[in-house]
Amino acid sequence: PCICTALFSAFRAAFSPDKNGAKRFLNGNDAWKSRWLNSEHKSDYGQFKLTSGNFYGDAEKDKGLQSSQDARFYATSARFEPFSNEGKPLVIQFTIKHEQKIDCGGGYVKVFPADLNQAGMHGDSQYYIMFGPDICGYSTKKVHVIFNYKGKNHLIKKDIKCKDDELTHLYTLILNPDQTYEVKIDNEMVESGSLEEDWDFLPPKKIKDPEAKKPEDWDDHAMIDDETDTKPEDWDKPENIPDPDAKKPDDWDEDMDGEWEPAMIPNPEYKGEWKPKQIDNPNYKGVWVHPEIDNPEYTPDAEIYKFDNIGVIGLDLWQVKSGTIFDNFLITDDVKEAEDFGNETWGATKGPEKKMKEEQDEKKRKEEEEKNKEQSTEADEGEEEEEDEGEEEEDETDEPPEEEEDDALPKDEL
Repeated sequence: PCICTALFSAFRAAFSPDKNGAKRFLNGNDAWKSRWLNSEHKSDYGQFKLTSGNFYGDAEKDKGLQSSQDARFYATSARFEPFSNEGKPLVIQFTIKHEQKIDCGGGYVKVFPADLNQAGMHGDSQYYIMFGPDICGYSTKKVHVIFNYKGKNHLIKKDIKCKDDELTHLYTLILNPDQTYEVKIDNEMVESGSLEEDWDFLPPKKIKDPEAKKPEDWDDHAMIDDETDTKPEDWDKPENIPDPDAKKPDDWDEDMDGEWEPAMIPNPEYKGEWKPKQIDNPNYKGVWVHPEIDNPEYTPDAEIYKFDNIGVIGLDLWQVKSGTIFDNFLITDDVKEAEDFGNETWGATKGPEKKMKEEQDEKKRKEEEEKNKEQSTEADEGEEEEEDEGEEEEDETDEPPEEEEDDALPKDEL
């Protein structure tokens, strides 16, 4: 069978729901834990849990691995049958949902060689490919596409914007044997190009000729001063002048305050520095271009795209605020199969998920409105009670004193 069929079937069964929505290895039971191995390189790595989150399109189909502890490094990986992508496309695809409204953290996957020590995996473990979104504050919202070439990691030279909302999104990287690539988000192409042009894998094909120098008589000034142009006699005016409307204060004491001087104001007649007008340079030869030669250090490589021993996928990242859900991992050599699989999974549940999120937001908004109304009503009632109490006190104070019963006392005591 072709690599596509064997690899797709094995990997899809290991990490993704099948067409009937049944979960294999990412199941309600703990079978997925036997598939994913947590690194022991550090003792305080964050833990993943299996969940569909607070909102979803399908409670079962949308279950994935969710980061569960704030301000932690995470390091877990899963192994599959090793293979080479020689002569074949390589497609890496997964879904991710930052339902915690991530402020700073990674959302990428790493693809490792099969000889990776999973128990000892850490941030400096050598990988083949790192792909996916990375968000930190307002300045960093990018999609990483990093390839390891001859032991060195190379970052893409283009800036690819990632999604930063709270919904699930599908990320796809396509690496072709003709040395081209594509990055898709939600099954739509957002970037493409060639490996050699968009990464610095190889030295440049051409370099400036070290022997070439611009001739001393080369005039590359398109415009020159007009030698016949002269400065007008009345040009030079001071930039600032004393304010003619300023008046010395009546209480100014020169012995105490010194000699009075009016404030300075911009001179309306000031014309700035005089420069002669520019004219076309009759000796202009154009911009001198440094001649280039073939770079002796450049050697073409038609196999930059190729990785011989792909065998592990991992989540090796840091998150300040946890809650990201990873799901629908797929590695294949069939671009169409990956697109279809994305539509069967993410495509089928994105609508219901968005609807559920909007309903939750609306419910929360109404609850907040009701809460604010209750607080406002309680505050108004409290003010009214205070006013009523004040009025009662005033009434009690205004009541006339009771008259003494004079008739009840003997006349001699009156």
